[in-house]
Amino acid sequence: MSAHIYPVGIIGAGAWGTSLASLIADIHGKALIWSRNVEVVSAINNMQANPLYLPDVALSLHIRATSDMTDLAHCGMLLVVTPSQHLRGVLSMLPDTCVPLVLCCKGIEASSGQLMIDVAAQVRPNNPLAVLSGPTFAHEVAAHKPTAITLACGDKQLGEVIMQAIAAPYFRPYWTDDVTGAEIGGAVKNVLAIACGVVDGAQLGLNARAALIARGFAEMQRFGLAKGARAETLAGLSGLGDLVLTCSSDRSRNFTLGRELGQELGQELGRGQKSADLLRGRHTVAEGAATAPVLLKCAQELGVDMPITAAVCALLDGELSAVQAVHKLLARPLKAEG
Repeated sequence: MSAHIYPVGIIGAGAWGTSLASLIADIHGKALIWSRNVEVVSAINNMQANPLYLPDVALSLHIRATSDMTDLAHCGMLLVVTPSQHLRGVLSMLPDTCVPLVLCCKGIEASSGQLMIDVAAQVRPNNPLAVLSGPTFAHEVAAHKPTAITLACGDKQLGEVIMQAIAAPYFRPYWTDDVTGAEIGGAVKNVLAIACGVVDGAQLGLNARAALIARGFAEMQRFGLAKGARAETLAGLSGLGDLVLTCSSDRSRNFTLGRELGQELGQELGRGQKSADLLRGRHTVAEGAATAPVLLKCAQELGVDMPITAAVCALLDGELSAVQAVHKLLARPLKAEG
């Protein structure tokens, strides 16, 4: 990495990408961030700010933004922070480089049912790959508040190199070789956060939200284990840790989407009309909305029961109102916990 102008570059200048650029600039004294949005690039370069995605945060003068992807050839490592459904397209545009790619997006590709690591391996077979996932709100990282996160990489030596490159006194990565577990935790928790937001918006109480988090975690475990993940990974930062954070705060885009849907409690929805309107009105991405249907399809193919995920899908499709979705979950047959 020492031969490159920028030790670490960032692909994607949303809130999380910008926050990571701030972290990298703190550690290495410089960072390069790419965005296709020329207004965001201009704001970062000329105002040391990203008012669209990370408002009220002053950025380092040592962050340079670009909309020219060829500039990324000057980086020794790339943090890929694009929306999950755009990962394939963005990686296909990368200049010819064999540097490590650290995937910082969470989800399952809707068109293929593949995890992000599988998409990246298919598009960039010559690049070493890793996954960064865990309980992280961008504003808190940018404010240097203590954060712990999972760095998943099958190659332990590469994992150690990446951890050294991104670790700071306020940002602590933990290594695992269970890439599947880290990815599944990050994808499933986004769907469950929508459900928790519905509970909050419908004012169903904290008891209901706690129960949903616990039962949602059971769904995450069932699906993860069926996909070959390890139980300890799912119970760690990238699984349970991220689930608790995302299901408990309006800083979560998925939770906020669910809360807006939950405020429609008792009202019948036209098929997909309300959820589609909410999604269209956002400049940030609620990954759980795209992940939910493909997650449910994968679970059904594996024979894994995921009733909360199914309810979220029905709600997003407009097949059920919020009250109907909640009542359907509560009306399930009584059974042993597990």
